[in-house]
Amino acid sequence: MDREKYQELVSTFFEWNQPAISQIFSELLSAVAAERDLSPSGLMSQNYETARANPEINVLPGNLKNARDAIFPYFWGTDSWNNPLHLENVKGPANHASLIGALACLLKNPNLCTDRYSQRSNELEVKAVTTLANLIFYHTDDPWGVFTIGGTISNLYGAKIGLERVVPGAMRTGLMGHRVVGICSQASHYSNQTVAGWLGIGTENLIHIPTDEKLAMRIDLLEAKLDELYRSNIKVAYVCATFGTTDAFGIDDIQAIRELLVAKSKAYSVPMPQLHADAAVGWAMVMLTDYDTAKNPLRMEEGLLEIVREVQVKNKGLRYADSVTIDFHKLGRGHYPSSAFIVNRREDLKYLARTVSDTPYFSEADASRDPALFTLECSRPGLGPYSVIASLNGIGLTGWQMLTARALELTQRLKDRLAKIEYCKVLNADTRGVSVNWWVLPKGRNAEDIYQRLIRNELTPEQLSRYLPEVKQLYDKRTKMMDPTLDARLGFTTSFGYCPHGIDIPAWKAVFFNPKTTEEIVDRIAYGIEEL
Repeated sequence: MDREKYQELVSTFFEWNQPAISQIFSELLSAVAAERDLSPSGLMSQNYETARANPEINVLPGNLKNARDAIFPYFWGTDSWNNPLHLENVKGPANHASLIGALACLLKNPNLCTDRYSQRSNELEVKAVTTLANLIFYHTDDPWGVFTIGGTISNLYGAKIGLERVVPGAMRTGLMGHRVVGICSQASHYSNQTVAGWLGIGTENLIHIPTDEKLAMRIDLLEAKLDELYRSNIKVAYVCATFGTTDAFGIDDIQAIRELLVAKSKAYSVPMPQLHADAAVGWAMVMLTDYDTAKNPLRMEEGLLEIVREVQVKNKGLRYADSVTIDFHKLGRGHYPSSAFIVNRREDLKYLARTVSDTPYFSEADASRDPALFTLECSRPGLGPYSVIASLNGIGLTGWQMLTARALELTQRLKDRLAKIEYCKVLNADTRGVSVNWWVLPKGRNAEDIYQRLIRNELTPEQLSRYLPEVKQLYDKRTKMMDPTLDARLGFTTSFGYCPHGIDIPAWKAVFFNPKTTEEIVDRIAYGIEEL
């Protein structure tokens, strides 16, 4: 081997050339900055067949600029969601404190599986998890948890603990012929289907409990279903409550669910199901738990203060969950992946534990601290804890309260504006979160009257087939007519979560994740609807 060429290769790609790296990073920052003057991009032209037909690898060693050039077209062709007109889904721009954390993590590239592979980065994960746990469960005694690759995996952890509760040893022996079910609400995230399927419970054994108009699981129907299941000797592994549904921000009554599960477990002498809370979207509301609404240091207006008080009451429900999923990359505006699975009591992790003999690759692992002995993943990146701790401490609790309250304020402003339009109907008027779901019907229709008739099951099939498609038709019309430099990009859902009489209700959707969105953007949404 040519040692001179080898040394040149090592020098280029494994020694720190700070000027060269800084220059390329500066160029990438300049490209992102240029997006500020551009309209939000739609889905750019993509040609997967061309990509498959042209796999690319240079023959000869190059340099860092070759690396930059290879990825830049795709970098430029990916929206950063920094534009304040982005309101279509639960995604916003990542904050710059998170960027600092993510860069620091990438420079060291720790694997959070064991102390040996992560050293003090494992300590940072414990710090991040404990900080989030005390925000969510509110001064809990002995929480624990890990960062995962996404909210679905975090939900999987919660369900797996429940499965091991009701079928001890399932990790090794499987379900052993038992019929096991999981329960969630009708408005819950589709990841619950994924979890049931991948656990081996089966998607047909995932039971969806209908919600009320506020998108909360109906406790009376949950009670009836539990009685039916337990009388049939069917095992209930877990109930996945939702704290902030993806479309309409519905919040389940977690305290009431807990009290019901305790009572039924006692009455039927069965193990307590795992009560897991999917708070991937809604967790950030806990930033407002300790806000002093009497002193009101941020000088919030009375209408917003009342919403904050309602949120504070809702937040108390999280204290009754056994475990919780959070996605910091949503309302935490952190970098992917920043999902965490957190248990209220560390002892519950025993249901996931393995021994060192099960993981010979990690022969030095210590059960008291090394996550590899209970995690699904063997390789876990450190981006989550680095992003979380950098963001929480850079922005500070007061900063997070301002960001969260501002999103609630703009959400309510849009609800109030739409409520004044006769042919519009706000579908989630009574939820307290950062999303708005609504109907737009043709002028001349009374949207409230039509909606109430739907709820009472008074609409004929012909009327349903006329009114519901109109919602999508007018959404498509706005999309074609909108000025992309002025009009917000909105979302659409075919079912916002409340399904009276089994009817899926479509809706327009706006989600206030972007801190740069203004009152003018909100008011123009209503103005544009009136001009359709």
